[in-house]
Amino acid sequence: MKPLTSKYRISGFGVCHRKPERSFFYKGQQFPMCARCTGIAIGFSTLPIFLIGQFHLGLWISIAMILPTYLDGWIQLLWDVESTNWRRVTTGFVAGIGMMSLAALIGQEIAEFIVNQFN
Repeated sequence: MKPLTSKYRISGFGVCHRKPERSFFYKGQQFPMCARCTGIAIGFSTLPIFLIGQFHLGLWISIAMILPTYLDGWIQLLWDVESTNWRRVTTGFVAGIGMMSLAALIGQEIAEFIVNQFN
Protein backbone atom coordinates (compact mmCIF):
# COMPACT_ATOMS: atom_id res chain seq x y z
CA MET A 1 0.00 0.00 0.00
CA LYS A 2 1.28 3.50 -0.83
CA PRO A 3 1.83 5.91 2.04
CA LEU A 4 -1.09 8.24 2.70
CA THR A 5 1.13 11.25 2.02
CA SER A 6 2.05 10.29 -1.55
CA LYS A 7 -1.31 11.24 -3.09
CA TYR A 8 -1.26 14.65 -1.39
CA ARG A 9 2.15 15.79 -2.65
CA ILE A 10 0.69 17.81 -5.53
CA SER A 11 -2.68 18.70 -4.04
CA GLY A 12 -1.80 21.79 -2.01
CA PHE A 13 0.13 20.27 0.88
CA GLY A 14 3.47 21.12 -0.70
CA VAL A 15 4.36 23.80 1.87
CA CYS A 16 4.54 21.27 4.71
CA HIS A 17 7.77 19.37 5.38
CA ARG A 18 5.83 16.22 6.46
CA LYS A 19 8.65 14.95 8.66
CA PRO A 20 7.55 11.67 10.23
CA GLU A 21 8.87 12.61 13.69
CA ARG A 22 6.73 15.76 13.59
CA SER A 23 3.58 14.12 12.26
CA PHE A 24 0.70 12.12 13.64
CA PHE A 25 0.00 8.58 12.50
CA TYR A 26 -3.34 6.80 12.21
CA LYS A 27 -3.42 3.02 11.78
CA GLY A 28 0.23 3.09 10.77
CA GLN A 29 -0.27 5.78 8.12
CA GLN A 30 1.34 9.19 8.41
CA PHE A 31 -0.97 12.21 8.23
CA PRO A 32 -0.55 14.17 4.98
CA MET A 33 0.67 17.18 7.00
CA CYS A 34 2.87 17.64 10.06
CA ALA A 35 1.27 18.24 13.46
CA ARG A 36 1.56 22.04 13.23
CA CYS A 37 0.07 22.21 9.73
CA THR A 38 -2.69 19.83 10.85
CA GLY A 39 -3.57 22.23 13.67
CA ILE A 40 -3.50 25.21 11.33
CA ALA A 41 -5.76 23.42 8.83
CA ILE A 42 -8.25 22.57 11.59
CA GLY A 43 -8.12 26.20 12.77
CA PHE A 44 -8.89 27.32 9.23
CA SER A 45 -12.28 25.60 9.54
CA THR A 46 -13.38 28.47 11.82
CA LEU A 47 -13.49 30.97 8.95
CA PRO A 48 -17.28 30.75 8.48
CA ILE A 49 -17.81 31.80 12.11
CA PHE A 50 -15.92 35.02 11.42
CA LEU A 51 -17.41 35.61 7.97
CA ILE A 52 -21.02 35.48 9.13
CA GLY A 53 -20.14 38.02 11.81
CA GLN A 54 -21.16 35.92 14.78
CA PHE A 55 -17.81 36.24 16.50
CA HIS A 56 -15.09 38.90 16.45
CA LEU A 57 -11.65 38.75 18.01
CA GLY A 58 -10.18 42.07 16.99
CA LEU A 59 -6.91 42.86 15.26
CA TRP A 60 -4.50 42.59 18.19
CA ILE A 61 -6.00 39.41 19.62
CA SER A 62 -5.88 37.82 16.16
CA ILE A 63 -2.21 38.72 15.82
CA ALA A 64 -1.47 37.53 19.36
CA MET A 65 -3.01 34.15 18.56
CA ILE A 66 -0.56 33.66 15.69
CA LEU A 67 2.55 34.46 17.75
CA PRO A 68 2.80 31.23 19.83
CA THR A 69 3.43 29.23 16.67
CA TYR A 70 6.38 31.43 15.78
CA LEU A 71 7.64 31.45 19.36
CA ASP A 72 7.54 27.66 19.51
CA GLY A 73 9.55 27.45 16.29
CA TRP A 74 12.12 29.99 17.44
CA ILE A 75 12.49 28.32 20.85
CA GLN A 76 13.24 25.05 19.09
CA LEU A 77 15.78 26.73 16.82
CA LEU A 78 17.60 28.93 19.34
CA TRP A 79 17.63 26.72 22.43
CA ASP A 80 17.57 23.29 20.80
CA VAL A 81 14.39 22.38 22.70
CA GLU A 82 12.29 19.86 20.80
CA SER A 83 8.57 20.67 20.80
CA THR A 84 6.00 17.91 21.14
CA ASN A 85 3.45 17.12 18.46
CA TRP A 86 0.65 18.08 20.85
CA ARG A 87 2.23 21.50 21.41
CA ARG A 88 2.64 21.88 17.65
CA VAL A 89 -0.97 20.96 16.87
CA THR A 90 -2.26 23.22 19.68
CA THR A 91 -0.22 26.27 18.67
CA GLY A 92 -1.10 25.56 15.04
CA PHE A 93 -4.81 25.39 15.84
CA VAL A 94 -4.71 28.68 17.75
CA ALA A 95 -2.72 30.28 14.92
CA GLY A 96 -5.21 28.97 12.35
CA ILE A 97 -8.05 30.62 14.26
CA GLY A 98 -6.06 33.85 14.50
CA MET A 99 -5.30 33.80 10.77
CA MET A 100 -8.94 33.26 9.88
CA SER A 101 -10.03 36.06 12.19
CA LEU A 102 -7.42 38.30 10.60
CA ALA A 103 -8.53 37.27 7.09
CA ALA A 104 -12.15 38.08 7.96
CA LEU A 105 -11.16 41.47 9.43
CA ILE A 106 -9.16 42.36 6.32
CA GLY A 107 -12.02 41.18 4.10
CA GLN A 108 -14.49 43.31 6.01
CA GLU A 109 -12.24 46.36 5.67
CA ILE A 110 -11.88 45.79 1.93
CA ALA A 111 -15.66 45.36 1.56
CA GLU A 112 -16.33 48.57 3.51
CA PHE A 113 -13.80 50.42 1.36
CA ILE A 114 -15.48 49.23 -1.83
CA VAL A 115 -18.96 50.08 -0.59
CA ASN A 116 -17.79 53.55 0.45
CA GLN A 117 -16.43 54.17 -3.03
CA PHE A 118 -19.96 53.94 -4.42
CA ASN A 119 -21.65 56.14 -1.80
